Amino acid sequence: MPRKKSVQKRANDFKRRADEIATFLTDAAKRLTPRHVPWAYEYGILRLYREFEAMMLDALVGAINNDTTTIATSAGIRFPKHLTDEVCRYLIVGDGYFDFKGRDGLIQTLKKYVPDGHYLVTTVKKHKYRDALERLSALRNLAAHNSAVAKSRAKKAVGQQRMSDAGSWLKKQSRLMIIVDRLKELADEIQMGAPY
Repeated sequence: MPRKKSVQKRANDFKRRADEIATFLTDAAKRLTPRHVPWAYEYGILRLYREFEAMMLDALVGAINNDTTTIATSAGIRFPKHLTDEVCRYLIVGDGYFDFKGRDGLIQTLKKYVPDGHYLVTTVKKHKYRDALERLSALRNLAAHNSAVAKSRAKKAVGQQRMSDAGSWLKKQSRLMIIVDRLKELADEIQMGAPY
């Protein structure tokens, strides 16, 4: 019998990696000059986004792999009982990559593959994760692109009129660590909701 993909393990891996990012930033802040610390925080938000995005893709692959009725409900097509991880991944990304635009975009993406009441959707929809998810996406985009549009969206996501760059905002008042902690809570809920 094929093995089921462990969403629980992937959520746990994300929490470990998020802690590694936090440790890196704590160490970097002690060693770098004040001018370079914001750069480290920009790297931190980029890395955190990448790890979160990978966890959500793997969770979605696992949700389909563990129970193909999840995608059958959303797609309106009956699938075989057992699909490999590779087939599940292909159903989600095809020959492209996994991408979403903010919290609402993530919810829309999840709903393409699992029903509205699925634990992935209900967890991401929770109000307590809204700010962390919006800030994660907006600040990642600002760190990656540094465009006027990215800056405008980042200012909106953090509720401020002025912002020089993502790293400078994230390093103050443990803001990145707050996002890390909230995403780890989200991963905890995914871990508890997953059957494997």
